[in-house]
Amino acid sequence: MIRQSISKLAFRVHPGPIAPVAVALVLGTSPVAAQESWDVSREASPADVSSIDGIIEAFYDVVSGPAGEARDWARDSTLYLPGVRFVIVSRDQAGQLVARNLDHGSFATGSNASLEQGFYEREINRVARQFGPMADVFSTYEWSRTEDGPVGGRGINSIQLFNDGSRWWITGALWASEEANNPIPDEYLPD
Repeated sequence: MIRQSISKLAFRVHPGPIAPVAVALVLGTSPVAAQESWDVSREASPADVSSIDGIIEAFYDVVSGPAGEARDWARDSTLYLPGVRFVIVSRDQAGQLVARNLDHGSFATGSNASLEQGFYEREINRVARQFGPMADVFSTYEWSRTEDGPVGGRGINSIQLFNDGSRWWITGALWASEEANNPIPDEYLPD
């Protein structure tokens, strides 16, 4: 999976900027307005953000495609709350678990070369919990280098979502690949 593959690149761990979002929520202002540095070059497609199904489908669609095809990072950026963080759980060279914390730009820049070699990520199961305007989705995936190619790996994306009353936003994503000593539990696999 590209999200797992990018963890092999040399990124430093940086804490995510949660304070502005927390302050905005407490004060009742828009969390989007609280993040002035976020530049979305186009409006989100309503099909991408009007439902949990739509935003999860778009999350997978943007990174998937044949070799040589550039990914639509402008579309991708419309899915996320400003300041979103991606956390990749992997193992370092000594076999210790590590968490790599990336912003959207770092993820997109670091992913391009690998994704453009051909990469398809598919959701194979979903367990979602929702309370009012927030949702947490455990999305089990598998990936391959070609659309119908052999599965190269699988894992779980933990995707946190927020609905501001007009659309869904991905507020964060944390993922880990399946390992021999950490198989995906049956409750997160298709029946």
